[in-house]
Amino acid sequence: MLFAISFPEISPTLVEIPLGFTTLPIRWYALAYIVGIYLGFLLARNALSRPRLWADETPPMSRAQLEDFLTWLILAIILGGRLGYVLFYGRGTYWDDPVSILRVWDGGMSFHGGFFGVVIAAAVFAWKNKTPVPGLADTLALGTPPGLLLGRLANFINAELWGRPTDLPWG
Repeated sequence: MLFAISFPEISPTLVEIPLGFTTLPIRWYALAYIVGIYLGFLLARNALSRPRLWADETPPMSRAQLEDFLTWLILAIILGGRLGYVLFYGRGTYWDDPVSILRVWDGGMSFHGGFFGVVIAAAVFAWKNKTPVPGLADTLALGTPPGLLLGRLANFINAELWGRPTDLPWG
């Protein structure tokens, strides 16, 4: 008797939008990024609008600064994630064909590359805007969970987190 949950066959493409001579696929992963970043922004904006949550009742940044920071974060997530993937997983492939680094539609993002990109962007943003680092870190901590959750769900839909085969009774 097999005690396992069968893996659902979910297409990584949510919908395809016809564009005359071609189609534009909207993937679950892209939707996870967009919705996760937007929800994170809403959570951070909401927290910044409540001064009593912050030390000395002073939020670490204004709404305009948060919107600027959001732009930095989007670039850091995409560039850091792609660069991390290239450096950690595809060195041989990309060394032979460096132009393929730009083909992001072929896939390839790494969580740890995106994380390092965000850390670097946050440090530069804090220094450039004289934003207190602990408050900026708190703001990031508030906005990060929706993106992480939706990213892992997208990994599940893409069947990327399977692990190694095992013959153990509990595996």
